[in-house]
Amino acid sequence: MDAESPLLTTRDGKPLRLALSAAQSRAKRKAFYLVAPLLLFVSVSFVLPIGQLLLRSIYNDSFVNAAPNLVTWFRTHADSEPDEYAYAVLIADLRLMKQNRTAGEAGERINQSVPGTRSLFTTSARESERYHAPFRDSLVKAHPQWTDPLLWQAMRSASTRYTADYYIIALDRQRDGHNHVVPTSPEKRIYLHLFVDTFLISAVITLLCLLLAFPVAHLLATLPISKSNLLMILVLLPFWTSLLVRTSSWIVLLQEQGVINDLLVNLGLVEDEHRLRLIYNRTGTIIVMTHILLPFMVLPLYSVMRTINPAYTRAARSLGATSWTAFRRIYWPQTFPGVGAGSLLVFILAVGYYITPALVGGADGQLYSNMIQFHLSNSNWSLAAALSIMLLTGVLVLYWLYDRLIGIDRLKFG
Repeated sequence: MDAESPLLTTRDGKPLRLALSAAQSRAKRKAFYLVAPLLLFVSVSFVLPIGQLLLRSIYNDSFVNAAPNLVTWFRTHADSEPDEYAYAVLIADLRLMKQNRTAGEAGERINQSVPGTRSLFTTSARESERYHAPFRDSLVKAHPQWTDPLLWQAMRSASTRYTADYYIIALDRQRDGHNHVVPTSPEKRIYLHLFVDTFLISAVITLLCLLLAFPVAHLLATLPISKSNLLMILVLLPFWTSLLVRTSSWIVLLQEQGVINDLLVNLGLVEDEHRLRLIYNRTGTIIVMTHILLPFMVLPLYSVMRTINPAYTRAARSLGATSWTAFRRIYWPQTFPGVGAGSLLVFILAVGYYITPALVGGADGQLYSNMIQFHLSNSNWSLAAALSIMLLTGVLVLYWLYDRLIGIDRLKFG
């Protein structure tokens, strides 16, 4: 159409291009209004809590509020060793803590970096009226711990509201007297070891679930509908039973005087004085969590297997392939979307599980989530938040690796 041709218009005389643009805008607004409730729900229930968790892991103002004079001294004496004036300021803040009853909060903040200092703060604040000039000698005579360089470095680090100390602690590191980040002593290294153990235990549980769920899902997909429905009811039955009830049942089965050990003793397979320890350890955690998470592996596998045409396998066997070859080269590759979906689902659930390890894990079978709950129950919110962010980061890294190596688009949940 040349430049002199009239523009196309709608029935009411509006230019067609503008009418189409307005229609598209209305369609986009309608789509946004439809997803707005879901977007609001996700923001309130997921994005905001994660943001608050991230903020909590790097923010703590308990020491700043409790010791304002000492905080000012640290700001004006960035690289100075504590002198007589620093001890005078410290005693002034101890008296303020006694007055405001904040010695416990300040001590708890420093106790996270230098264990055993909470009682030092509370005791020193209670006795603060006894200290006099020379302040350093007076305070150190009563409590020699106040000369510890690690303690002063911890207070210096805590004199800012924003800090990376909680991530340093979560990585089994600490600050020395010169503000260098160094490894903690071997007997205090618990977080990284537990972090790795959690992912290893979750991987073992995922593998066991896959090995147990694969034949069950295959039966569900190939049996006649009447038998398949009955088997599906058995698979879904655990969902209709309380998690606490299922875990308690396993405690009855696995304890040393429980059903399984009694059966093994009666069969003569185990001596009565050498009963198996199947609970309150890592073994109990793996057994019980495998049972609880098994349906989450069966269902994605079944949803994929029921769509696989059995004619492919029969064709391979008719062409000379053995049953194993037909399974390995024809059937197994077609189950990958279900295997990936079930494995990812079970692994992520296992990494964050709390109730089952807490009940049957004992000291050896605890997971990272139990350590997070421990700090939450002790009101150490910032360290618990840092541990939670590390766990979330580890899961996201594995999710990213899975996407790079296999592809998230190959997942199939149903």
